[in-house]
Amino acid sequence: MVKIAVIGGSGYTGGELLRLLVMHPKAELTMITSREYAGKPISLVHPNLKGILNTNFTQFSLDKIGDKAETVFLALPHTVSLNYVPKLLEIGLQVIDLSADFRLKDPSVYKKWYGIEHPYPDLLEKSVYGLPELHYDDLKGAKLVASPGCNATATILALAPAIAGKFTDDLRFVSDVKVSSSEGGMKPTEGSHHPERQNAIRPYEAEGHRHAAEAEQELSRIANSSVKVSIVPHAISSVRGALASAHMWTNTDYSDMDIWKKIAEYYRGKKFVRIIRGNIHPYPDPKYVIGSNFADIGFAQEKRIMRLTMFSAIDNLVKGAAGQAIQNFNISKGFPEDEGLKIAPLRPA
Repeated sequence: MVKIAVIGGSGYTGGELLRLLVMHPKAELTMITSREYAGKPISLVHPNLKGILNTNFTQFSLDKIGDKAETVFLALPHTVSLNYVPKLLEIGLQVIDLSADFRLKDPSVYKKWYGIEHPYPDLLEKSVYGLPELHYDDLKGAKLVASPGCNATATILALAPAIAGKFTDDLRFVSDVKVSSSEGGMKPTEGSHHPERQNAIRPYEAEGHRHAAEAEQELSRIANSSVKVSIVPHAISSVRGALASAHMWTNTDYSDMDIWKKIAEYYRGKKFVRIIRGNIHPYPDPKYVIGSNFADIGFAQEKRIMRLTMFSAIDNLVKGAAGQAIQNFNISKGFPEDEGLKIAPLRPA
């Protein structure tokens, strides 16, 4: 059993980490922190865990965490993890960070997208970008894992096989991502408050979404050339799920079977990728991955104009956050990749 601390356990992502880790056969939850709810029952914030996780939130203590934990999951806002990660690594703990603080390899990119001078460029070099479908071997034994953003995950998984398969010479892509309200977090804002969100189909950050930096970094590595990605998120009224529709112009007149084979070859052996083709619902739909760590991948061609669109559907709180972080944990520890994640999607949802 690995002793686990979850720092920042009161948000939606923290709650999903707790929901999954409490059932994980190789994990023992030993510290669950929240500044706002310290001393209060976890079920007060996460009523779905009542009778399953009957303990209280605590305050974070650097002095105590070394005795209580071997692996620390950080479910904190962007830039806050910077205050924790170096200290946790220094006392010998493994860190799996769900914020953006250690995802990007180039420190200068943080200034552009997050408005900060990154104080730990040495740790950026050491961190592993936690997308297992791309970095499985790098994750083995990793001490610092930077789990990807949900919109970046959906976009990368959609585009990776197309770039690897050289379907296009134009390495500029547009990823239209329909995103659910839980991406906005537990604290409501004017835009995420339910009466404002319900029935909405609203673009936001349409002039440049910061998850594009992650997508460009990882897809450029696959292409061995500079890739540019414009991610245009659209807020919709669903509670969970993200659907990326990534568009490109193809080099030649591919048959559907040619494309299907390339995708299948690229994702062969990847436990959490399912290729959707020719079912009653012929394209990926987040509705059919809710509650699970699956990513459903598909495509459509408009041969008249040689347009190819790659689709990727995920649960933004599982494959886009907590589930993927646990998948990373499993690989890093040498456990089966799907340990604690063998959960079928909910239907209906």
